Amino acid sequence: MTADDLRAWQSSMTLSQRQAAEALGMTLANYSAAVTGKTRIDHRTALACAALAAGLSPWAPSSTPGKKC
Repeated sequence: MTADDLRAWQSSMTLSQRQAAEALGMTLANYSAAVTGKTRIDHRTALACAALAAGLSPWAPSSTPGKKC
């Protein structure tokens, strides 16, 4: 994922930088560095962006398919 991709994700989600950082569990400073290309965007962040765009919630053991609660 590139900084351009991250900006495109943020725009498609209609989030401010602060909201995007919070959604990804990042500090605003770290998000700002990523979105401006000052730091590398790791694979976990790219996956989190995809999950949020797909409307997924954080993983919970009770959400395991086929598992009886």
